[in-house]
Amino acid sequence: MTREDVQRWLDDYVEAWRTYEPARIEALFSAAARYRFQPWAEPVEGRERIVASWLTNRDEPDSWQAEYRPLVVDGAVAVAEGWTSYRDHQDQGPRTYHNIFVLRFDAEGRCAEFTEYYMERPAGTSGGSD
Repeated sequence: MTREDVQRWLDDYVEAWRTYEPARIEALFSAAARYRFQPWAEPVEGRERIVASWLTNRDEPDSWQAEYRPLVVDGAVAVAEGWTSYRDHQDQGPRTYHNIFVLRFDAEGRCAEFTEYYMERPAGTSGGSD
């Protein structure tokens, strides 16, 4: 994978999240992919279960913005960084999260392993989407 390949995948990830179109989500992941929403969580295993998980846990349309970019790409492994900003996250008001994704890709450029690390930006601080 190149940095450009990973950026294209990240852009497709954001678009799949925005649309929740099952075919877009499916296209991101290998058949046996493992997806962790947090590093300590049990993985969602298999593309079909990943799609079902995304469709079950939807964010409201136009309630968020996100931007991610590759930080490190080493063959089939990449680390991406970015931010996600919600206008009103879980009825708690605006929130911004800084994200790190650890990604492992298969030979076709589909993600075979995905782990997300995130931290909420404290109120009154700047960075990320500013």
